[in-house]
Amino acid sequence: MQEIFSQNYEWLRALHIISVISWMAGMLYLPRLFVYHADSEVGSDKSETFKIMEYRLLKFIINPAMMAAWILGLSMLYANPAMMEDGWIHVKLLLVLIMSGVHGMLAKQVKVFARDENEKSAKYFRILNEVPTVLMIAIVILAVVQPF
Repeated sequence: MQEIFSQNYEWLRALHIISVISWMAGMLYLPRLFVYHADSEVGSDKSETFKIMEYRLLKFIINPAMMAAWILGLSMLYANPAMMEDGWIHVKLLLVLIMSGVHGMLAKQVKVFARDENEKSAKYFRILNEVPTVLMIAIVILAVVQPF
């Protein structure tokens, strides 16, 4: 089985990159939606539209993309276990775990908005919007440069 994964490593890598791009697009967009949603009046057409947008973005793009990114990334490690000897991959995996935690926070916030229970400000979501960006930059640098 490992041989099949190894022979198709470049396909796994390409699909992993596509999945990560999709995941990050959603992770960067969802908090931006929260910024505007936080400033909209509860029960307004605008607020209800944001609820639909947030739900669909999470359920149909972000969640599947994250799952694909994890499955394909772990498949790449299975295909090339020697990679685990490098220090950079451990830091990258830690940052991906943190990114997954941020994903969980955003998913929870979608539910909070859906119940009209948000108490956080637009400024909070502007700051939160930077977290996936910083993590993404560090993860890409580690994956490409492999500094240690």
